[in-house]
Amino acid sequence: MTQKKRKIIVTGASSGIGLAVCEHLLTDGHEVIGLSRRGEQAGPHHPNFHPESINLANLDALPHYLDDLKNKHPDTNGIICGAGSGAFGSLEEFSYSQIRELIELNFTSQAYITRAFLPNIKKQGFGNLVYIGSEAALRGGSHGAIYSASKFALRGFTQALRQECAKNGIRITLINPGMVQTPFFNDLDFSPGPESDNFILAEDVADTVLLALNSRRGTVMDEINLSPQKRVIQKNGLDKSGS
Repeated sequence: MTQKKRKIIVTGASSGIGLAVCEHLLTDGHEVIGLSRRGEQAGPHHPNFHPESINLANLDALPHYLDDLKNKHPDTNGIICGAGSGAFGSLEEFSYSQIRELIELNFTSQAYITRAFLPNIKKQGFGNLVYIGSEAALRGGSHGAIYSASKFALRGFTQALRQECAKNGIRITLINPGMVQTPFFNDLDFSPGPESDNFILAEDVADTVLLALNSRRGTVMDEINLSPQKRVIQKNGLDKSGS
């Protein structure tokens, strides 16, 4: 059953999963506030799409910006947190600032956004908060200590928030994709394999977001894991297959 059309914030709206989510929401008739560093320079061209320029990594400026955005859009009743980045390597390869930056973008900024808009959403008595996690939130892996930690933190955050918000009619969903074919891998030394069953598409994740939004009131899709049928990692021109 399709829910009433709503105003929804999407982070990371300029590319990858965030852009695909924006496009799907607009097609479904929703109004979308798209947050990205590129602002009006990127995102769908649609009358119901409202781009906002923001650097989620700048935590010092974020509370003031979010207060202004909350006052500008007090009727927002959905948030899709799709922004994030990846960095991989042995722990000692990370500088202290790199550790802080990855945790702040992948977890802390999302907690800030939720904190800013949650009171207004609670007053409305219904809303959806959807977070894009990762398969790294399910198990830690070699060279992924900090990235996994940021996603484990997000997973714990959603589990606790789900219990806090149930009485207010707010549904919390965490989507944990495996490797998605997006610009996420542009600056990394590995990527999914080349075959269509080696990766997930951003559109697959966006379809899952709509599934969570359009489910019957009173039904919550707590956590959804998406995986490519075959796990193939392509690195330096070589494929490494695993189960």
